Amino acid sequence: MPVFDYKALNARGEQASGIIDADSAADARSKLRRQGLFPTEVTESEEKVDLRSDQALTRFFHRVKAGDVAVFTRQTATLLASGLQLVQALNALIDQLDKSPLKRVIIKVRDQVNAGHSFADSLKSFPRIFPPLYTNMIEAGEAAGALEVVLERLADLTEKNVRMRNHIRSVMVYPILVALIGVAVIIFLLVNVVPTITGIFAETEQALPLPTVILLNVSDFIRGYWWALTLILAGIYLLFNFWKNGRRGRAVIDRFKLRVPLFGPLVRKIAVVRFSRTLATLVASGAPLLESLRIVSTIVNNTVIAGSIEKAMEAIRAGQSIAGPFRKSRVFPPIVVHMIAIGEASGSLEPMLEKIAQSYEDEVETTVSALTSLLEPIMIVIMGVVVGYIVLSIMLPIFQMSQVLA
Repeated sequence: MPVFDYKALNARGEQASGIIDADSAADARSKLRRQGLFPTEVTESEEKVDLRSDQALTRFFHRVKAGDVAVFTRQTATLLASGLQLVQALNALIDQLDKSPLKRVIIKVRDQVNAGHSFADSLKSFPRIFPPLYTNMIEAGEAAGALEVVLERLADLTEKNVRMRNHIRSVMVYPILVALIGVAVIIFLLVNVVPTITGIFAETEQALPLPTVILLNVSDFIRGYWWALTLILAGIYLLFNFWKNGRRGRAVIDRFKLRVPLFGPLVRKIAVVRFSRTLATLVASGAPLLESLRIVSTIVNNTVIAGSIEKAMEAIRAGQSIAGPFRKSRVFPPIVVHMIAIGEASGSLEPMLEKIAQSYEDEVETTVSALTSLLEPIMIVIMGVVVGYIVLSIMLPIFQMSQVLA
């Protein structure tokens, strides 16, 4: 069904605009009038949604965010639980979505469901918005006849992931802002202040102290070769990204992330939360264990941990337990492996994984707060040392001049 952009006036004479799906422009105008709007302009949308690719929907300022997907999932589950059919629920959600880029996606999904496709297959047309974890759980829910239950679990999972991600970002904003301001201040001092002050010392034709000479050379280099420095840094960044995206580079970086002091334990804990909560949700939704582990291995965002999960899959195929390979890999903390073994032996793997996720999510929040508290004084000390060196390099010639005059 085509999608139309419209401009209209409401009953109070205020301007309104948005998108609406209809068979034709005339049908779109009729729908708008039934909604109490008086259309002034109705045109078929030029922004097409390709069912094979959602690239047009993932522009920087118009991409569908994880929070939008979480809200959509929760609302769909609520509407299905209230007795609505899937198409009716999608129609209700489309009506309330205004300028959200998710609206065009849901329209296409609704049309695919109307054409006889399953809900999961329709969502698979947009892999960047609905990842394999999401669509596989939907597929399992449809097969079991418990779609609303699976959607509730998916909503819980998505909301918790968004909440944890937002918490980490929010506490890291201040340290990053301080670092950026500090770098900007230092560059300003080196480019503008230092040359002005030290130019006075050059007129005295006296030998300058070594710290002042070093500072002048650094300042001259930045002012004279800033373009070369920019190109070098950009080249290093591009080469590093190319190497990092390769298989060997990715493995080295992921191994380093787990071993680096301070941040390594945090990366490990975040991976444990993702692994435990996602696996618990998949198992509770009725997905096969091996398929669940395969999906989980793609979302832990670390090749070392993904490798240990793949070894666990091989062990399960050979008739072994889940905990054994994890214990040998030493990637997961011993307490996590122990709890998985207990849950597996007692037949309560899902609640045990939920307990692990909740426990380590609390630890992630505590660790992030502690790291933030530690980073702030470290950055202040570094800034103090750099600025202090600049001030000392400027003051040393002044002290020498005062001694000569005395």
